[in-house]
Amino acid sequence: MNELKNESLCALAMSEGRNWMPFTANRLVNGRGDHRVVASAKGPYYTMADGRTVFDSLSGLWCTPLGHGHPRIVEALRQQAETLDFAPGFQMTHAPAVTLAARIARMAPDGLEHVFFANSGSEAVDTALKIAIGFHKLRGDGGRFRLIGRERGYHGVGFGGMSVGGIVSNRKMFATVMMPGVDHLRHPYDHAHVAFSKGQPEWGACLADDLERLVALHDASTIAAVIVEPVQGSTGVLVPPIGYLQKLREICTKHGILLIFDEVITGFGRMGENFASQRFGVTPDMITFAKAVTNGIVPMGGVIVTSEIYKTFMSGPESAIEFAHGYTYSGHPLAAAVAHTVLDIMEEEDTNARVRALEPVLEEEVHSLRGLSSVKDLRNIGFTAAIELFPLPEKSALRSVRLFEYGLQEGVLLRVTGDTISFGPPFISTLDQIREMIQKVRNVLLRCEEDF
Repeated sequence: MNELKNESLCALAMSEGRNWMPFTANRLVNGRGDHRVVASAKGPYYTMADGRTVFDSLSGLWCTPLGHGHPRIVEALRQQAETLDFAPGFQMTHAPAVTLAARIARMAPDGLEHVFFANSGSEAVDTALKIAIGFHKLRGDGGRFRLIGRERGYHGVGFGGMSVGGIVSNRKMFATVMMPGVDHLRHPYDHAHVAFSKGQPEWGACLADDLERLVALHDASTIAAVIVEPVQGSTGVLVPPIGYLQKLREICTKHGILLIFDEVITGFGRMGENFASQRFGVTPDMITFAKAVTNGIVPMGGVIVTSEIYKTFMSGPESAIEFAHGYTYSGHPLAAAVAHTVLDIMEEEDTNARVRALEPVLEEEVHSLRGLSSVKDLRNIGFTAAIELFPLPEKSALRSVRLFEYGLQEGVLLRVTGDTISFGPPFISTLDQIREMIQKVRNVLLRCEEDF
């Protein structure tokens, strides 16, 4: 066995299912061989084990906007590993984490001034939900225990995030162990009114009034927080209608409910601003982040909270632990050092401005697919977009497999979930690369239309 080449070992391990892959049809993939194995990556491209080069149309999983193998990030990782590879985050800290928290707070909307570090979006969401419950309890309002999510929302796979999430396939296996006291808003997408919108739909702000329905049902005095993604990414880029987020903010303020924005996907430039809340002009009480903060190189996540929330926890005996929560790797030195370098590069290269310049190009290219017989809707905002296809009863799963396989053959890595293809290309993409990406997608769709 030890004499086998690495590629052979990999193929053997896949065939035996040793690596149980997440969100994957493992039995299918394990029989597919080297063309499903990533060998290396550079810039906006992956190289597969079979030598094929594919364009990274979703920045990894929304997390590598600066592309792959950036030499400054690699060097920052090496230097930090040589200086301080790990330090406990309990009862002590280190300079990279302290300065990074201050830096992120400066980037956030006014009023959000304190950062609690986690290691992923899932952990960040569960942290934010615990903060919300604890905040009300410390204020003597412990009756506020309910959490409101949204249909089609994705907030990771922790039990808290899964409970407030609204993607059925992620929830149904674990329905018996969901958190109690959770309800869901209607999602802000109505195909009949907003199909083929470019940017924010003009219709739909009224859908925020669904929160008033839940307040009337449960009574505001029982509701701790509402959590939404400003743009629902994992479910297929559902764009908030003009005025929708503002109305959610107004209703939450009116009833004393905390508003949490899950910006794990939209944070750090995807909307052409540091955070989507700044693009949409709405300030929540908490923001969760992850993914792009380290360009996906080292896992990191966190929650940004208001001074009111932070100061509420800073009460009781001085020797007491104010918040019995945290992770071994919270504020990890390697992650913090990499995040500083990532933010340096984003500032120096003004990636927010670059995203704003690329947004109309992606919009034009994606909407050029209108008219294909399989295309039901096209959506875009910032440097994200989605193609929604007409459903194929009993064949949508097979079509998803074909779309992914045909994409690899064309040289583009596609993110296909159900009947939707989502896009979030790296910020470093060129105009020609965006146009080539969509042309390859056109070819893929045409091939699939012949099959189905």
